[in-house]
Amino acid sequence: MPTTSITLSETPLVGTVLRRADDALVLGHRLSEWCGHAPMLEEDIALANVALDLIGQARTLYAYAGEIEGSGHDEDALAFLRDSRQYRNLLLVEQPNGDFAETIVRQFLYAAFADPYWRAMTASTDPRLAEIAAKAEKESAYHLRHAAEWLIRLGDGTQESHHRAAGALEALWIYTGELFEVDAMERAVVETGAAVDPASLRATWDATVDAVLGEATLTRPAGLGVQTGGRSGRHTEHLGHLLAEMQSLPRTYPGATW
Repeated sequence: MPTTSITLSETPLVGTVLRRADDALVLGHRLSEWCGHAPMLEEDIALANVALDLIGQARTLYAYAGEIEGSGHDEDALAFLRDSRQYRNLLLVEQPNGDFAETIVRQFLYAAFADPYWRAMTASTDPRLAEIAAKAEKESAYHLRHAAEWLIRLGDGTQESHHRAAGALEALWIYTGELFEVDAMERAVVETGAAVDPASLRATWDATVDAVLGEATLTRPAGLGVQTGGRSGRHTEHLGHLLAEMQSLPRTYPGATW
């Protein structure tokens, strides 16, 4: 019999950790969908490795969230036994892969934020989060470099690749504002020094984005994206389809092991 969703007690710290875990898991799953379909073998392997890094980050964050939440939920329960309204990921990361340019633009916009975020989090007053950040920062630095190099190749490449990269940037830009959104729950954790204020990273993100777009001969869309809701569980229809696929086995066969 299919299992029902779990319920959680989301304290500010639990909720903040889940946000970062959900970002990593959902984006990791999206990138894993490229396995066997990337434009070249080398990139097939590269995207798979980035996906594995992100899923590894999600696992450590879920494990910590389960410990501090205190209801006995392990990383598998938190990944597979929550419904879409319980997920706290950015709307950006749940957007479909589209073509290769869309995937690269999505990855770049996220990595340009994740890299300075995890670097700053190494100074967290929470020893566990500082430890997780020390590993995640090394991975996110590569993720950013990889995505930036590809975006430059696409933007400053052929007329077709430039057109596709520009279109992807216009389509995904609407979701960028949520990267820097800080609500009362996360603010409470920021004030303890355990988490970094995402809004404080805006200037760093802007500088990275402007530099790479300049090399890619791409025009930065005006303003900053205004489509939000992921942090409070209000998602696009795409997340529901993703979770239905990702969670089908553990929900249909609760407790199944290999």
